[in-house]
Amino acid sequence: MIPAPPSGTAPFALSVLDNAHTGVGQSVQEAFGEIITLARLAELRGYHRFWISEHHGMPGAAAPSPQIMLARLTGATDRIRLGAGGVMLPNHAPLVIAEQFGMLDALAPGRIDLGLGRAPGTDLPTAAALRRHHEANDNFPQQVLELLGFLGDDFPEGHPYRNVHAVPGPWQAGQNRVPRPGTAPEAWILGSSPYSARLAGQLGRPYAFALQFGDADAVTALELYRESFRPSEVLEKPYTLVSVGAVAHDDPHEARRQAASSAMAMLRMFQRKPYSLLPPEEVEAYPATLPEQQILDTYTRRFLNGTGPEVAAALEHLQARTGADEVMLTVMGHSRQAQARTLELIADHYALPPR
Repeated sequence: MIPAPPSGTAPFALSVLDNAHTGVGQSVQEAFGEIITLARLAELRGYHRFWISEHHGMPGAAAPSPQIMLARLTGATDRIRLGAGGVMLPNHAPLVIAEQFGMLDALAPGRIDLGLGRAPGTDLPTAAALRRHHEANDNFPQQVLELLGFLGDDFPEGHPYRNVHAVPGPWQAGQNRVPRPGTAPEAWILGSSPYSARLAGQLGRPYAFALQFGDADAVTALELYRESFRPSEVLEKPYTLVSVGAVAHDDPHEARRQAASSAMAMLRMFQRKPYSLLPPEEVEAYPATLPEQQILDTYTRRFLNGTGPEVAAALEHLQARTGADEVMLTVMGHSRQAQARTLELIADHYALPPR
């Protein structure tokens, strides 16, 4: 993988993560249409990647299968990298994911990213339904190695899957007497812990650290990744990405209102209620107790919000603290229009070259 150079005046590459947020009052058809519009906007405004995340059983997140949305986006975009940020691998058989992402790479050669995580992306009962044949996070490193083996069709002699092949892929090309694919999905390790950082380093893969839903120690994790990094056939030196929730708006008060809507969704999860994105007016009218208000305030601050220059300054502070090569904006808020405005304002601030 060749790291992306900074674009415009940004001191780092800029990308976008869409959690397929579906606000109260918005249908899933409307949300999917807005995701397509946002991906096109991200491409037009010069962002490097556009990723979709996997979540299950949430009213406020409508993409249990990001690869299906990615298939749609391959036909709606031309240049921007598209990816899953990520696929929660213990929810799936590695062979199935290799097949699906081989198809995506055939549809958009050289533009597909495959971010791999081990969290369930849902609550415990739903995770149990998804993973009924095994424990939640058992053998994640082995699952990753199996997936990479299927993608490269390079299991060693004696491996039980030596004669099992992901189609499309290199084996099929050989059988059909055509050249091997010149590209392959770019596999990333995702996480927010030392465990994932060390694994990414040991495998010589790029590492994406998720900051949008917690207060994990990104600095230590990225240091561990760099210390444990072993060069691989796909990456000569460490490459890091940090994703963070962000809402930029012409009106900083409106940016805070949108961030508070996402903060309320997090509070609802702590209350064992469904993750739902309520309209800002309902959030403002909520009679929060003192502990609840503290949670709301904490997450509202954690989701970077303000004017374009204010959010950009916070992004630069984050990058300076972590040394990340790339920063990914996780678009937040109840309003899809506000999410689009976030991309516009940050692109304007850094004069990202339009595509």
